Amino acid sequence: MGKYGILGLILCIIVLYGAWFCELGFSVTVTYDSKAVVIDGRRRILQSGSVHYPRATPEMWPDIIEKAKEGGLDVIETYVFWNYHEPVKGQYYFEGRFDLVRFVKTVQDAGLFVHLRIGPYACAEWNYGGFPIWLHFIPGIQFRTINGPFQAEMELFLAKIVSLMKEENLFASQGGPIILAQVENEYGNVEWAYGVGGEQYVKWAAETAVNLNTSVPWVMCSQSDAPDPIIDTCNGFYCDTFIPNSPSKPKIWTEDYTGWFLSFGYPVPYRPVEDLSFAVARFFGKGGTFHNYYMYFGGTNFGRTAGGPLVATSYDYDAPIDEYGSIRQPKWGHLRDLHMAIKQCEEYLVNGDYAHQSLGINLEADIYYKTANDCAAFLANYGSGVDANVTFNGKSYFLPAWSVSILPDCKTVTFNTAKVVAQRSIGDDTFAPGTGVNELSLLTSPWSWYLETVGIWSNNSFTATNLLEQIKTTKDASDFLWYSTSIEADEKKDAFLLIQSLGHAALVFLNKKVLALGYGYHDDASFNISERISLEQGNNTLDIISMLIGLQNYGPWFDVMGAGLYSVILTDLKNGKKDYSSNEWTYQVGTEGESLGLDKTDIANSSLWTRGTSLPINQSLIWYKSTFMAPEGKGPLSLNLAGMGKGQAWVNGQSIGRYWSTYLSPSTGCTDHCDYRGTYDAQKCQKKCNQPAQILYHVPRTWVHAGENLLVLHEELGGDPSKISVLTQTGQEVCGHISEDDSIPVDLWRPNSDSTSQTPEVRLTCDRGWKITSIRFASFGNPKGDCGTFTKGSCHMDVLSIIQQVCIGKKMCSVPVATAMFGNPCPGVTKSLAVEALCSS
Repeated sequence: MGKYGILGLILCIIVLYGAWFCELGFSVTVTYDSKAVVIDGRRRILQSGSVHYPRATPEMWPDIIEKAKEGGLDVIETYVFWNYHEPVKGQYYFEGRFDLVRFVKTVQDAGLFVHLRIGPYACAEWNYGGFPIWLHFIPGIQFRTINGPFQAEMELFLAKIVSLMKEENLFASQGGPIILAQVENEYGNVEWAYGVGGEQYVKWAAETAVNLNTSVPWVMCSQSDAPDPIIDTCNGFYCDTFIPNSPSKPKIWTEDYTGWFLSFGYPVPYRPVEDLSFAVARFFGKGGTFHNYYMYFGGTNFGRTAGGPLVATSYDYDAPIDEYGSIRQPKWGHLRDLHMAIKQCEEYLVNGDYAHQSLGINLEADIYYKTANDCAAFLANYGSGVDANVTFNGKSYFLPAWSVSILPDCKTVTFNTAKVVAQRSIGDDTFAPGTGVNELSLLTSPWSWYLETVGIWSNNSFTATNLLEQIKTTKDASDFLWYSTSIEADEKKDAFLLIQSLGHAALVFLNKKVLALGYGYHDDASFNISERISLEQGNNTLDIISMLIGLQNYGPWFDVMGAGLYSVILTDLKNGKKDYSSNEWTYQVGTEGESLGLDKTDIANSSLWTRGTSLPINQSLIWYKSTFMAPEGKGPLSLNLAGMGKGQAWVNGQSIGRYWSTYLSPSTGCTDHCDYRGTYDAQKCQKKCNQPAQILYHVPRTWVHAGENLLVLHEELGGDPSKISVLTQTGQEVCGHISEDDSIPVDLWRPNSDSTSQTPEVRLTCDRGWKITSIRFASFGNPKGDCGTFTKGSCHMDVLSIIQQVCIGKKMCSVPVATAMFGNPCPGVTKSLAVEALCSS
């Protein structure tokens, strides 16, 4: 091909894929008007998804981002995490999981845009909301208000990130992928608490951001008083009724919650995809043009990154891509089809004239006209209880309750939010029962242990005549603070001990023996411990280890919320009540094992460890060490810690996070089949009641190697490490069940085409490079059941051999649901095709 041919090809690519100038290194101009974000003069419908770089490994990023692109996303949205980028004032860190530049470039390599939410406050259920703890100790500082010390540090960090992005040519005007930036985060939810200082702070933050000259628009989410030119945006489960604070600004949804975050002691929340897609379709039908899923991939709170209090290690969020990087079906596939249907309406949505039409009670049409006879429409039944038939443009349409049908030509329904025809899987996560999972027990593994000293363990302890607040004392260098004092008794006697704590948990020892455990929960971390105790004559030691489980990350003045003990009172019949809160207390930050570095790989062969045939179990404050062989294959790895109590685990020196297997969720309030109809909230759909919030812990494949791998655990309450196992996924069950009456696949629709000449299809795709290796079920007729439970109906045609011929050995296959292919086992009956297949290597 000559140079002019090559040039022509490039120009063709530019015309067809104008949104991906960034991938080719072209400079683009990003502006906005009342209808949309405008990229090089073209208004765009943009689908976005949140992916937080530290909640995965760099090796996982390309696969996650590619799956997001295949799912129909145009943009990746991420926060920037100040506390890990500047762990010490003036000392910056951008390596490993925190290599922000590498992440942004990985998104660029995939041909997607970036919305960079610099903040620098993130919330995000992230430790301290993303603020570095050293910020708290600057004299005279107050966070998130007009305060000189805070504003100076915030401005420095904003400038640091913007400068870093400019140096790497990552803004759109430089040929990079960043098209939007965010300053602050959800401040409008708490602004009232800061009074006039809050109002002034919003104006200052906006002016500071604009003065950084990023050349891309800035946004403030949940900020109705965002000053021009900052775009105010919506966060929530529904944003169709949101109206920007200026008619010159587009309607942007920065956080559409795909589920909810998980906390220790709570059930697992999830959001049905029928409701999620309903919310998205309503948003675009009502004039929205930029929409972001929070989260599209949630990932994992490795180490001590989880916020609090008591946010769990898994940040799966019921997202379309699960914690392990696997596609969650049917959520991913149904949303992909939704995105295609909305894209088919793009030119109408961003350039057409809007009209609204009532179709009945809780029934309406939102219509976008190019000309009087050329339009796209969204037909909505927003009632939660009654299905309906409506007439639109002289034609009848069936609308299930709480659903939206999308008609890109005002005639043909290419998608309905309540009709899920996408591929399904057994279960809804990577390690769901019935999926291909290998489990390696560590029962026979060689275990070693180290039993910690109870109470003060070194000469770097200190004393005070009052109870110290924990966060100010530890500066978050450790989850743990020892409080130790003495109780003198003139005789052997019984007494009542009352301990009150701001949170988050505490383990109490009397005379070096475990006495009691107390803990709070996410919505209220404070707690009391009330115990009847037996004192020995003379000196009695009281040792209390107070435990943090993630620093507060949300709310007004969250940065000054405390933790740890604030009252210790002893009552006995002879002497009455005595307040020990002002007693002399000795303090020790951290645990002995932390100071020895027992989690480190270079301590693995130290004589500090004890090894024997009698493994101590159900022992508090003990460290365990063993090794395991990494399972073969490329499937994701997980550590099953169901037999443990509470603590933290490390694999080859890398922390996989906090665990708390003994904290069970309430026994009621769960349903495995939640009705999607009606307004959703975070407590509507929950599962795993009366169970731990989490027992499986993600171990990234790149953290293990061939041969032996080191596993270390710090067990705080008591557990049995011999019950631990390592799981890996070796395959997956995929299913499709499509009727003759279902719509044809969205991508097959073409304007002015005759859709009656096309048929619905069962489409199956394997994740992770696997291929279809067997067909477990296949029936054409009226099969019953769901994925994993299919059975033949009264009308059945054995189509197993046909499906095998089409699908075996392929990563993906497509089978038309047509009597022309299978025959007609029962004339006059609407038939469907159900297929269940195994994907493996």
